[in-house]
Amino acid sequence: QVQLVESGGGLVQAGDSLKISCAASGLTFGSYGMAWFRQAPGKEREFVAGMSWSGTSTDYAESVKGRFTISRDNAKNTMYLQMNSLKPEDTAIYYCAGRFTREPSRVNYWGQGTQVTVSS
Repeated sequence: QVQLVESGGGLVQAGDSLKISCAASGLTFGSYGMAWFRQAPGKEREFVAGMSWSGTSTDYAESVKGRFTISRDNAKNTMYLQMNSLKPEDTAIYYCAGRFTREPSRVNYWGQGTQVTVSS
């Protein structure tokens, strides 16, 4: 049974930094491309960042490029998203996704999400 568990979300002010994590179990994490998506109230789920199984390939949404950094530790079966210079428009539930893809419909596994709220 695959489980993706996000943690580290919270309430921060604009300009602050936050690092969220995704702990994976039940899959061969070191062989799996992963991604982060987010969903704001009333909006569709959107791609944020993705990384190949080896970490050698990454992809970012234009809106977060230069501010967010995706990383992974295959020895710990954990993926991270470092978010800097946060903006109120980054407020959303952030989801860990099992597949390196920009398309939500192609994701194999989802976490339950972690709330990130950025106040102005």
